[in-house]
Amino acid sequence: MTSLDRPTTEETSADMSADDARAVTEAALFEAFGGVRGMVETVLPGLLFVSIYTVNKNLHMSALAALGVALVMVVVRLARRDTVKHAFSGVFGVGFGVVFAMMTGNAKDFYLPGMLYTLGLALAYIVTAVAGVPLIGLMLGPVFKENLSWRTRNPGRKKAYTKASWAWGLILLAKCAILFPLYWWADTTQLGWVLVALKIPPFLLAVYLTWVFLAKAPPPIDVFAEMEAEERAEEERKAAAEEEGEGAPAGRHRRQS
Repeated sequence: MTSLDRPTTEETSADMSADDARAVTEAALFEAFGGVRGMVETVLPGLLFVSIYTVNKNLHMSALAALGVALVMVVVRLARRDTVKHAFSGVFGVGFGVVFAMMTGNAKDFYLPGMLYTLGLALAYIVTAVAGVPLIGLMLGPVFKENLSWRTRNPGRKKAYTKASWAWGLILLAKCAILFPLYWWADTTQLGWVLVALKIPPFLLAVYLTWVFLAKAPPPIDVFAEMEAEERAEEERKAAAEEEGEGAPAGRHRRQS
């Protein structure tokens, strides 16, 4: 291989930096959205509810079974000392659904709180994107250790976060456009199975688009590393000042003698 055929050091390091950025992005998205386990915890209560209700049309049994499995998943995470935010959010969602359904006696109302939450989240993504403070950036900034530095110091990442927030908002709005008509026109089992079927694919599409936008964006600015570097520099300046202060009296003493 001639020297012209060999990749330069700069090209190799650029490729490595791009690979590192993609790997960091994948890991951050996996952590932020719960990964495979988070998806299972999101789907399982609703799947159990509609499965039992399809068989026996018993609202109380279906609702309590869904709430019970959500609580079990929280207990398992606590026992394993894992992150519980996804499991807890599932419990609250199922709990509100159970309360709504029990109060109205309509099994379809088990799904209503989650549908309203999805609609509100879709609007939040779109409104924050229009306002220049995209919600996905607020969520992922701490995960990438950049906090809000992307707003003023990294316009490429702000643009990527804005695109990702639009993607999330429009995908969730499309999901709502399917579910809300079914809430009024379909029966409980039809609504339940469609809702279960729409749990994962829209989510995966939104996560994939987020990964695409962020993988092409500039790397995040690690503000935590910057703060640590500033603290070390400040400590070094103080140490140097103390050494100079200790050396000055000794110098004066030698001149006097």
